[in-house]
Amino acid sequence: MSTTTTSASPPGTQEPPPKTVARPARRGGWRRALRRDWQLYSLAVLPLLFFLVFRYLPMIGNVIAFRRFQPGGSLFGEQWVGLRYVRMFLTDPSFWQVFRNTLWIGGLTLVFCFPIPIVLALLLNEVRRRSLKRFVQSVSYLPHFLSIVIVAGITLQMLATDGPVNHVLGWFGHDPVRFIQEPGWFRTIYVGSEVWQTAGWGTILYLAALTTIDEDLYEAARIDGANRWRQIWHVTLPGIRPTMITLLILNIGTFMAVGFEKVLLLYNPLTYPTADVIPTYVYRMGVESNSFSYAAAIGLFEAVIGLVLITSANTLSRRTVGTSLW
Repeated sequence: MSTTTTSASPPGTQEPPPKTVARPARRGGWRRALRRDWQLYSLAVLPLLFFLVFRYLPMIGNVIAFRRFQPGGSLFGEQWVGLRYVRMFLTDPSFWQVFRNTLWIGGLTLVFCFPIPIVLALLLNEVRRRSLKRFVQSVSYLPHFLSIVIVAGITLQMLATDGPVNHVLGWFGHDPVRFIQEPGWFRTIYVGSEVWQTAGWGTILYLAALTTIDEDLYEAARIDGANRWRQIWHVTLPGIRPTMITLLILNIGTFMAVGFEKVLLLYNPLTYPTADVIPTYVYRMGVESNSFSYAAAIGLFEAVIGLVLITSANTLSRRTVGTSLW
């Protein structure tokens, strides 16, 4: 009989792992995924159509910023004029007044409307009575669901010459204040109404982010002797930092696009020196004065600044904090 011998590896040595051959990626994977989950993908059709029709297609109209447009003529303008309208608003003193108003109102809105929801969320997170916490949440985010027209109407009625605020001032012997007609009061009125309307909704977003923080981190902080303030500083704030950075970048992106509807409803010719912003100026130039090419040039200028701001904020956040939108 013939016997076969097998060579055994010496003791103390390991056999090399079997080599694996990389298989080429299968083609058409997205087609199979589309056929398999077509119901889920179909839900994105309407949002995509919305952005395509109302966001991207209107961008074609920006060409009239460089062409002379006349109502009733060609949709894309009659004659190429280059940067004529850009030079017009850059040399217009009234535009720079509007530009400064936009920076003031946008900056004040960012300074007050961004941190207040964070502070309110941290305070509510420390409340142990669930009934009180729910009551404060409901009262604070209820104005978010009100129409801007209603919010502006309430603001105008409260601050009217014979409104409740002036009645309270009259009890203390103060003369009625013309809040709506005084240019110096407009920025305070706008920012105050914006905080009242948006603070509660932002608080909900941060409270949702607080629920994702691991409770073991608080337990470890307490073992290390950290008090409540130290726990908030070293555990809570780092835990909601991604949400904070995301909302901050989005707010910076809309920095120049100050609330057009609310400003339009609250301001009047007497408050133009402090209330007129770029969106309302574009509305008056384009719709009321029929200077569509001039208004398109200003709107394009505003959009470019917004793009630069959001891109810069995203890049700076990614390099310094490590969190960004893209």
